[in-house]
Order: sequence, then structure tokens, then C-alpha cells
Amino acid sequence: MTKEVVWEISEPNSVCDVRLDDHAVTTVRQHGNPLGPRLVLSHGNGLAIDLYFPFWSLLADDYELIVYDIRNHGWNSVDGPNNHNIPTMIHDHDLVLDKIERVYGSKLTVGIFHSLSTIIPLLSFTKAYSALVLFDPPLCRPGASQIELHAAAEQLAEKARVRGHRFKTREEFTDFLNYIPTFARVVPGVRELMAQTTLRRSAGGEGYELRCPREYEAQLMDYARSFFPLIDLDLLSCPTKIVGADPTLPYSYLPTFDFSSVMNVDYDFIPEATHLLQLERPEECAQVVREFLDSNDLY
Repeated sequence: MTKEVVWEISEPNSVCDVRLDDHAVTTVRQHGNPLGPRLVLSHGNGLAIDLYFPFWSLLADDYELIVYDIRNHGWNSVDGPNNHNIPTMIHDHDLVLDKIERVYGSKLTVGIFHSLSTIIPLLSFTKAYSALVLFDPPLCRPGASQIELHAAAEQLAEKARVRGHRFKTREEFTDFLNYIPTFARVVPGVRELMAQTTLRRSAGGEGYELRCPREYEAQLMDYARSFFPLIDLDLLSCPTKIVGADPTLPYSYLPTFDFSSVMNVDYDFIPEATHLLQLERPEECAQVVREFLDSNDLY
């Protein structure tokens, strides 16, 4: 019999709120070793940074970990949909970085992002990062790859709009994830962690609903796909590692772009891993981060 795995998210060392605008606040949490190099981490569309605990907890002994949820996700309350877009989230990101420096001091900082959140630091003008590690970013070149990516993004947005979003229990949601191909390869306990970190009590007090409403997830995908081809990796201002899904596998989210020809990017992929690679192969992903920082003397 397989032993049940339960992920217990550690209590933060400290927290601080960042006022994003008149209606929205995000809560920044410090975990890990405050004396170590600083890693700032965020998450993909419709998810939450606490869901990535199986990955980032492996870095806690040696690094200061600053984690936060993008607006309308995770710990954050839900604001109106008008500001749920990439330009606003770039502005939010810069406010978060400024608050981190004011509260926790200035030091070497590495940004670690996944999926849609990877395009936020790439489009920001901040010089705060000494390096970036981007997990399976949705980037493309103009032409056939752009057409394929846009079509896949449009399809995902439509699926998000109609997926189940209210559940009687967290266990019902976990069972629902058993039938979702995207979660077929995750390590034990991640589906339960997904229920814990991406659901909240429904407003009426009966059952649970998605913390990030499905309409918001779809809207962000609609906004984001316009930005995919605008990112110029030749303009990167710091060492950057891109870690992709296995390009030989059928993609479970968006098409995996081959970055091997991009000369100023350190590119790798995780064998046998799909889009949720940090939740499928957390040890390998953490090791990639360590080796990249070590190779660039980021200590």
C-alpha cells in the first residue's frame, strides 16, 4: 500500500502586505534562511505559490525565500476583473520588489517564476534581479510557433471558462484532479495540496470555490497571449536560466518552445516532465536552480 503524503506548508518567518492599488493588497511571506541569497518566487495562472512548496521547500536551508501570490490568487482577496491583466501585474511586481527591499534590505536577488508569471519580470524595467530562473515560459517566435501558441492559449481560455469551479468538499476537488491530464505526473500529495491552496470557502459558507475565479484565469490567458511574441530575450539584463518541459512529450498546457538556439539563455529541460515540472520533478528542478546559481557565482 502506498503511504499517503501530506504536505504541511511551513509557517513564514514573517509577512508584510503590499498595497497594489486602492482595492488590492498582496501578502509577501519570508521563508527559509534570512542570511542566504534571496530568491523571489511566484506562480502560474490559476495556481498559488504555496502549491509549489514541494519544490521551494528544498531550497529553504540555504536561501532566503520571498514568496507572493499574484493579484486575485492564493492568499489574496478577489478584486474586480478590470485590473486582472499583464500590464497591471507588471506594476504589481515592481511594487512588490520595492517593498521587499524596504522591509528586508537590499541584497543579491534571483527571480524564480513559472508559466505565465515568467513574462512579468521579462517585461518589467526593473534592474533588481541578479539572475532569473524561468520554468516553462510561454514564449514563441513570430510565424508558425506564434500561431500554434495563440491557438493553444485561446483553447485553454475557453476550457477555463467552463470548468468546474464549485465543490462540496476539498476531497471532491481532489478526485476531480485525478481526471485532469495536466496532473497525471505530479508527485504524491500535490492534488491534495492543490485543493488546500487554490480553494476557499464559498461566500455562502457551503462548500468551496476557486480562489482565482475561472473567468479571471481565462481573462489573463486572453491578455497574456498578446505579449508572448513581444519578449526579446536578446535584451536580458542578467543571467537567465530557462527550464522547459520535456519537448518530446505531448504538451499538457502550451507548446514547449525550443530555446537551444537562443545564445544568451542557459537552457535545459527536465526529462519526463510536463508543464507542472516543479510539481512533478521537484528535486531535479531545485538542483537545476542550485547549479545555475553556483555556475554564475551567485553566492
